[in-house]
Amino acid sequence: MIFSSIHSKEDCSKYPKAIQKAIQYLKDNDFNKMETGIYEIDGKKMYAQVFDATPKPLDEIRPEVHEKYIDVQYLASGKEGIGFCIDTGEFEVDERIEERDLIFYKNIKDEGYITATPGCYSIFFPQDVHRPSILIENYALVRKVVVKVSLELL
Repeated sequence: MIFSSIHSKEDCSKYPKAIQKAIQYLKDNDFNKMETGIYEIDGKKMYAQVFDATPKPLDEIRPEVHEKYIDVQYLASGKEGIGFCIDTGEFEVDERIEERDLIFYKNIKDEGYITATPGCYSIFFPQDVHRPSILIENYALVRKVVVKVSLELL
């Protein structure tokens, strides 16, 4: 997992080219002025989902992982908590949705938490369990972008 901000002076050249491209896409667009929807960046291999979300209490959000895509999650407005931990292979699957490359777990352990504010992005690889959109300080609505990066691009 990587957590940073588009406003940082971080040198992203150490990341794979596909991740660099996703971060540059986040820097180049004003998502608060865009319509919600899906925007292709590199066909089905890299695309952005722009949407509004309602953060929920921690116990109402299931932890998730993906097997074929990396998630680059970006917060355009609002504030949200994000839970995360390493996928040890020991967690019980609650639901698997193949067509969305999505696996939900029932319970996880050793979960850490971060708070995302506008400009923050989190990069979740297949080994990173994540639990996005945790309610923080009564933020009722957030604008999010998730850039899906196929592992084929790495």
